[in-house]
Amino acid sequence: MELFRIPMRGSVLLWAILTQLLLCRNGVFAGNGTKACKLQDESASQRKVLERLEPLAGKNFSVTVKEEKENYRYVFQLCGDAGGVQKAGVIQQTDSQAKPTIVGSYTSTKAIGGSDWVMLIYHNGDNYDSHCNNEARKAIIMISCNKNKEGDLEVILEDRDRQSDCFYLFELDSSAVCPPVQSQLSAGSIILIIGFCLVAVYLIGGFLYQRLIVGAKGMEQFPNYAFWVEVGNLSADGCDFVCRSKNREEAPAYRGVTADALDEEPEERDDHLLPM
Repeated sequence: MELFRIPMRGSVLLWAILTQLLLCRNGVFAGNGTKACKLQDESASQRKVLERLEPLAGKNFSVTVKEEKENYRYVFQLCGDAGGVQKAGVIQQTDSQAKPTIVGSYTSTKAIGGSDWVMLIYHNGDNYDSHCNNEARKAIIMISCNKNKEGDLEVILEDRDRQSDCFYLFELDSSAVCPPVQSQLSAGSIILIIGFCLVAVYLIGGFLYQRLIVGAKGMEQFPNYAFWVEVGNLSADGCDFVCRSKNREEAPAYRGVTADALDEEPEERDDHLLPM
């Protein structure tokens, strides 16, 4: 029995490896994200726009549109197989159709982006039966910034009443295309905040040290109390010297008489008291 267990284990391992390789080939296990999209005109700018949508990769977004005779269900996936249909970026399904219709393929992609929006275009869908000169279908997905609402796919219109260049227009709200929030604080504001934090740490830490370690009471709990009192006294003296003015003496009313002469007191004479 031991001789048969080893080949069986090897066969199971071989089947597991083959299954993973098959999944990687079909794009289910690859995990390439936006790199799986093939651009019609490869450029760094379009590739950068696709990289902004990386958080949406691998997710299916669906919406159902009810009409009089039929219900149409649309499935969109960014750079992946929508609804499991290989190479389909957007598909259309109905109850009466056994096979879904490919509206657009991510193997023929075009990406245009702005500050808070991205327009994704999937070309090379299935051909129309009796519209648009039987040209290939095309899907346009307008992804707009919305920080409060995520992942709601909407069908705006299907423009097929023309001779060429028909398209399906979809709209999707996502925070992935929102611009990064920049700090509104200036350098001066940051310095003030740091300064206030340092002052708060100094006051609270000094108060706790004076009260718990030194055992101070009353105003002496204030850190470096003697130093700040001296600073206050010096500041008051400086303010008194600079800002306050003393009363000036009035000038004498008569000419020829100085203020010094008026201030002199008459010298008392006591010579007449001496014996002759």
